[in-house]
This record gives sequence, C-alpha cells and structure tokens, in this order.
Amino acid sequence: MSAAVVTGSGRALPATYEQDAVWEGFFARHYAGLRSAERIFKNTGVRTRHAVADPVTEDLSGWGTAARMTRYVTEALPLGKQAVAGALDAAGLAPGDVGLFAVATCTGYATPGLDIRLAQDLGMPAQLQRLLVGHMGCYAALPGLAAVSDFVAARARPAVLLCCELTSLHVQPAQRDLEQVVAHALFSDAAAAVVVEPGARRGRRVAGMVARTDYATADHMTWDVTDLGFRMGLSPRVPDVLARHVGGVVDELLTGAGLRREDVAGWAVHPGGPRILDVVRDELGLTEEQIGASRRVLAEHGNCSSATVLLVLDELRDVDGPVVAMAFGPGLTLYATLLLPS
Repeated sequence: MSAAVVTGSGRALPATYEQDAVWEGFFARHYAGLRSAERIFKNTGVRTRHAVADPVTEDLSGWGTAARMTRYVTEALPLGKQAVAGALDAAGLAPGDVGLFAVATCTGYATPGLDIRLAQDLGMPAQLQRLLVGHMGCYAALPGLAAVSDFVAARARPAVLLCCELTSLHVQPAQRDLEQVVAHALFSDAAAAVVVEPGARRGRRVAGMVARTDYATADHMTWDVTDLGFRMGLSPRVPDVLARHVGGVVDELLTGAGLRREDVAGWAVHPGGPRILDVVRDELGLTEEQIGASRRVLAEHGNCSSATVLLVLDELRDVDGPVVAMAFGPGLTLYATLLLPS
C-alpha cells in the first residue's frame, strides 16, 4: 500500500472584525445586564475573527434555520472553492486528478451538498468518489483526514479534504446563559483544505491516528438543531475531562511510532479556548513556545470549529520533524494524528 502524504493546503477567510468592536457594537447590548459577559469576551485570547455575517451590521439572531441554511450554501461555496483550489495549486494537481473529495462541516447542510456542488464547479471528474463528514464538530478534520488517507493508501489516488464552517450564521437570541456567551465570544468562520497524495516524496506522511471518547461526559459539549439555527452547549468542565485523557492519547500515538514526546518538533493543538491550551500545555509538559502556533491562530482567527486544526498545521508548515495534531469535540472526543516528514 502507498503512504498517504499531505502535499498541499489552502485556506479562505471571510471578512475580519475586531473582538472589541463586535463586543461594543453588538454583544454588549445583546447581553446587557449579564455582568460576566464582557469579562468572558475580554479573556478568550481572541483579538480578531472572521464572519460571513457580522452581527454589528447584520443581526441573524432571529432568523429561522431554513434561512440560515440557504445563506450557508451561498457563502460556503466561494470560500470552499478558494480553499480547495489553493490546496490543489500548492500540491501541483488539477481537479481532474482527484479520486476522493471529502467535506467536513457541522454548520450547514443542503442536498445536493457542498461536495457535489464544488466538485462540479471545480471541474472534478464525474467518477469522483465523495464523502460528507457531518456534525462531528471541532475534531472532524482528523477523522476526515484518516478517511481520505485510507483511500489514498488503498487506491493510490489523490484525495482532498475540505473543512468549511460558518459559525456566524448561528448567533442565538439573547439569553442569560454563560455557555452561549462563551460560544459567541470564541467561534469564527473559515474554510481550510488539504491534498493527500500516494507515495509523494514531499510533504508530511500520515503515520498514525488515535481516538478516545469519554462516553460518560457526552453532555459536556453539544450542538443542537433548533428552529433558530444550531445552539452550542459547552460545559466549563471540558478542560478537566481533557486533562484526564490527553496524556494517554498522545503517548499511545507516539509509542506506536517508536517516538517520545521530546521527539515531536511541532504541536498543532486545536485552540478550543485558552483553558484548553493551558491544559494541554500543562499535561504534556510543553512550553508556551511549543503551543505558540495554536495561540496565534486563536488570537488571529478564533475557534473556526473543524477548520481550526488545519489552520494551525499550516502555521507549522516549515517545521522539520514529527508533528502531532490534536482536536477535541462532542462525545467528549479526542483525536490525535502523527505526521512525519515524507
């Protein structure tokens, strides 16, 4: 079987806004009377975010789910096309070379979906195989990468993974709910894509994947479809659960490749929030410099759900040596992937 190697990446980001500006221009009024809301916004570690619908100029909090889904398709198509085209260009491939196109998203749905519409728009072949990874949440990029890597290794054909998330379409009506405040203070929009090729001599080889789900904490992170868009449930206990499992998951991943933590040259940790990064740093014995790429992505882009870990990996594109990518989400689920120089 051929090795599956990540050979190109691309991204597309909608308009940028300042964290302070969106607080002053919308959420200060949205959460008037909820004293801790401003503190939460100030302490996220986020300076700028991206949105297809900036609440300062366009309040979607009263929109029905059908209208939000229609808007999702309109906005996601050009972003997805830009990200995939950028990844293909970076890999030196044409759309006609792709054997499998996978799309991960938890923020919008339509049939025909992004996979079909973008494949047609980009000129991918009619015999293309497609996969939609839906509603897995922030960690979806890594099981998506596992699926496309298995295809590449087994079929010796290139594949593309696109993660496209538009969380700004799901701003909720004002409620005195701190979990909603946290979600509105952290989440952001982005599209990110990677190309995976068989046996390439450049790029990073997908060398291992470990998953762990703590079924007893399934209620700690939820993403419910409501009549007013999708509603996030986010328990403050999530970092504590992560602390119990992250060390074991990483050690299992590295031991399978004959490596130790000190052998890792780059850490691509999903920046679910500042406490998440603090926990991973402390439990793995990392330095602030080692999680610097994740801190930068959080500060500059916010939490873009499944696309975020791909943005962090892109920050580490010049790192020479083993890279560990980690992401966390509903379940409560941890995924870790080992990438080695090809």
